[in-house]
Amino acid sequence: MFVLALRSIRRRPGRFLATLLSAFLGAAIIMVFHSMHDTAGQDGVDSVSSDTLGTAAGVVGGYGTLLVFFAVASTLTVNVRQRTAEMELLRCSGATPAQIRRMVVGEAVAVAVAGAGLAIGPATLGGRALLDMFQDGGQVARSVEYSFGPIALVSGVGITLLASAGAALLAVRRLTRGGRERAGAKRWPAYAALGTGAAGACATFLFSATDEALMAPPAYGAILLSVGFALLSPRLLRGVLARLPLNGASGWLAVRNLRERAGHLAGILVSLILFTAVSTATVTMQAVESDAVEASGLVKSVDAKNLETLNLTVVGIIAVFVCVMLVNSLYAATTYRSREFGQQRLAGATPGQVLGVVGAEGVILTVTGVFFGTVAALAGLVPFTVVRTDAVLPGQFIGVWLTMVAVSAAVTLGTSLGTARRVLRTPAVGAVALAA
Repeated sequence: MFVLALRSIRRRPGRFLATLLSAFLGAAIIMVFHSMHDTAGQDGVDSVSSDTLGTAAGVVGGYGTLLVFFAVASTLTVNVRQRTAEMELLRCSGATPAQIRRMVVGEAVAVAVAGAGLAIGPATLGGRALLDMFQDGGQVARSVEYSFGPIALVSGVGITLLASAGAALLAVRRLTRGGRERAGAKRWPAYAALGTGAAGACATFLFSATDEALMAPPAYGAILLSVGFALLSPRLLRGVLARLPLNGASGWLAVRNLRERAGHLAGILVSLILFTAVSTATVTMQAVESDAVEASGLVKSVDAKNLETLNLTVVGIIAVFVCVMLVNSLYAATTYRSREFGQQRLAGATPGQVLGVVGAEGVILTVTGVFFGTVAALAGLVPFTVVRTDAVLPGQFIGVWLTMVAVSAAVTLGTSLGTARRVLRTPAVGAVALAA
C-alpha cells in the first residue's frame, strides 16, 4: 500500500500541494523555535538568555504542534472526502479498510517528509532572525551564538510526521467505517476542552492584578474554549442554519448547500474560530497589560518583554496558519464543486447568481466562526480585564476585534469568490463532463 501511495502522489501531485504547504510551514515553525533549545544548550550561555530561549521554544513550539495538526487535518479531510469514489472502487476491488488506511497514511507521511525536508533551510534562516530579534530587545546577550542542531531537526521532522499520520488516520476513519461514527466518542473531547477552558477563565479571579502569571489562565481558557467550539463546529453550524431566516433564491440555496456539507466545512470553521478567539484575546490582553505598565510608570522587566514577544509571535503564527488553512480548504472545496456549478448553470442560473450563492455561504461561515470565536475570546478577556483594571471590557477590544473580523472576512470571501470565478470560466457542459 505504501507503493500505491507513492504512485498516487506521482500520478496526481496537485491534490497534495495543500498538505505539502501545511507540512512545510508547520515543520519550519517548529524547527525555528526548537532551535532556541539548541542555542540555549551551548556552553557559556548565561541563565537569563537561556531562560528566554527555553521559554520561547517551549511555548511557541507547543502552539506550533497544535497548529500543525489542525492545518494538516483540515487539508487531508478535504482530500479524503473528495476521493470517496476512488476509495469505494478500491474497496470493491478487494482492498480492506486497513489497507486503505495504510495507503492514506503512507501518502500523508511521504508528503510530510518532503515538507519537513524543504523546511530545513528556511527554518535555519528564521531561527537566526529570531535570535537577532531577542538580542535587539535586550532579552538575550549579544555573545550568544546561533545553533541549529539535533533538537530542532528531530522535533520538526518527528512532530510533523506524527501530526500528519494522526490527521490522516482521523480523516480516513469515518470513510473506511462506511460512514458510521459514534457521536458521543466524537463529542467528549470537545466537552472536556470547553469545561477546562471555562475553569481556566474562572481561575483568573484567584490571581492579583500585579501577578506575573495573571495572563496565563484567561489566555489558555480562551484557547481551550475555542478548541472546544472548533471540535463541535459541524453541530454549531447546523444549529445556526436551523435558526437562520434567509429570503431569496441565493440565500435559500446557500443554507441548503451548507446544511448538506456541514461536516465537510468543519476545517473552515475551525480556522475562523481559532483565529478570532486566540488573536483577539491575546492582542487585547497584551494591549491592556502594556497600557497598565505604562500608566504605572514602571519599566518592563525581561520576563514582561519575553511575554509580549511570545504573545505577538504566537498571534503572527496563528494568522499565517489560519490563512493557509482557509485558503487550502476553501480552494479545494470550491474547485471540487465545478460539476455542481455546471449543473446550476445548465438549469438556468447565471454566473452572477452562482457567485451570489457562494458569497452568501461565505458570509454565513464567516459570521458563525467569528461569533463563536468572539464568545471564547470574551470568556478569557473579561476576567483578565476585571482583575487587571477593574473594568469589564477594555477600550482596545473594538479596534482589535474589527481588525480580526476584517482579516477573516477578506480571506474567506476573497478565496471562495475568487476560486468560484475561476471555476466558472469553464463552460457549463465541459464542467459537467469533466467531473463526471
